[in-house]
Amino acid sequence: MASKLFSKYGRVFDLLPEIILVLDSKQNLIDLNRSAILSLGYDPEGPHPEHLEQLIPAEDWKTFSPKLLQQKDHEAFEAHLKRSDGSLIDVSVEIKELASGDKRFQVVIARDITEIKKRELEYLQFSNVIHYTINPIQITDAKGIMVYVNPAFEKASGYRKEELIGRNPRLLSSGKHSRDFWKNVWEQILSGKIWVGEIENRRKDGTAFHAELVISPIEDGNGNVVGFLGAHRDITEQKILQQQLIRSQKMESIGTLAAGIAHEVGNPLTSISSLVQVIQRTTTDDFTREKLELIKNQITRIAKIIRDLVDFSRPSTHVVKLTDLNHVLKEALSIVQYGKKVKDIVFHVELSESLPKLQIVPDQLSQVFINILINAVDAIDGKPGEISIRSGASNGRVQVSIRDSGKGIAPEDCEKIFEPFYTTKEVGRGSGLGLWVSYGIVKSFDGDIEVESLKGRGSTFHITLPINGE
Repeated sequence: MASKLFSKYGRVFDLLPEIILVLDSKQNLIDLNRSAILSLGYDPEGPHPEHLEQLIPAEDWKTFSPKLLQQKDHEAFEAHLKRSDGSLIDVSVEIKELASGDKRFQVVIARDITEIKKRELEYLQFSNVIHYTINPIQITDAKGIMVYVNPAFEKASGYRKEELIGRNPRLLSSGKHSRDFWKNVWEQILSGKIWVGEIENRRKDGTAFHAELVISPIEDGNGNVVGFLGAHRDITEQKILQQQLIRSQKMESIGTLAAGIAHEVGNPLTSISSLVQVIQRTTTDDFTREKLELIKNQITRIAKIIRDLVDFSRPSTHVVKLTDLNHVLKEALSIVQYGKKVKDIVFHVELSESLPKLQIVPDQLSQVFINILINAVDAIDGKPGEISIRSGASNGRVQVSIRDSGKGIAPEDCEKIFEPFYTTKEVGRGSGLGLWVSYGIVKSFDGDIEVESLKGRGSTFHITLPINGE
């Protein structure tokens, strides 16, 4: 039958790479080409399967059988063919009708797609790893335009993928890295090398996002760079800890310096104070006595400033003890009042005399009050203004309110001021850590800190702490 069927062309179909099976009306195999014999693992000289059902797994026969009965050409569909050893290969199948005289045959043309399916599976597994990893991942084309970002990248950047795809990554630039920096990066990755380094980006809300970035070139089969994969590791918290360590070391240095100044300045001040008192006792001139008293008061003030600076600069004792909160407030205020910006500020202090003592770390709470008071002074910005400090207790908690008449805080900023490195001050005038540190300290005492503010109408910070460590 086969010789008659293909007599016009001989065995040309043996030269075709596809698997070709010729069936009669009962799905008997009346011919198959050389590619089919070899692909299915049969001996070219040995016995071959006689019926199509021998080559089709049972689960696939349900798909095959109805198509064969319809007696018409079918569009390609995927299935499996069973080899002589029982293993399966993935194939893309087309069924064609063939007429020879008054007889009709069906030709099954199958293309082996096992390797393609394997690559698709590998790609699916790879894409799942990329998609669900906790590290932010972005893929760009060869020109640096983003073509893919994973959910972790959306979360880290604050942008939705629709806002990122088709854009250049410079959308996230903090402006902290020079043209030469990025030029060197591009030179390295375009040459097919991997680049590893640290960068600082900006989230959609403007906050800093520090990351350790690995950029890997994506090459085609010919070794041409067709894109780049950027894998980020968030090191923002690490940077914050580094900043805290630097600040802690700086404060330690200031404390050491202050102790030295206190020693070097304290002795001369004591001598001057003694001489003033001697002269006061020996002179009878009222004018001289008045001026000497003024000198004595200023010496006392200088000595107190140095003493307070030394006390504030000392490392925290971390010792929880019963503490008079009003006393801590007064000490914090006395330190802030030394600043030159406060000369036109009026302070209103209303502290409850019946305030119970609290189980806290005094020097840490002092840092909270100093941070908030300094911010209040900065908000007034050297203009005449007022700062009110009140304390009270109710419902088992102590409340402290610090209100200023400064420029206030915009609503969108109020939600972020307790985040690290977030500041509304000009560059160089604030680290964005003060309120974040204060928030952490208050929370460590099971307390709370909130802000009320209107743009142009001042701000009020409310600090609440539990009584007796409740």
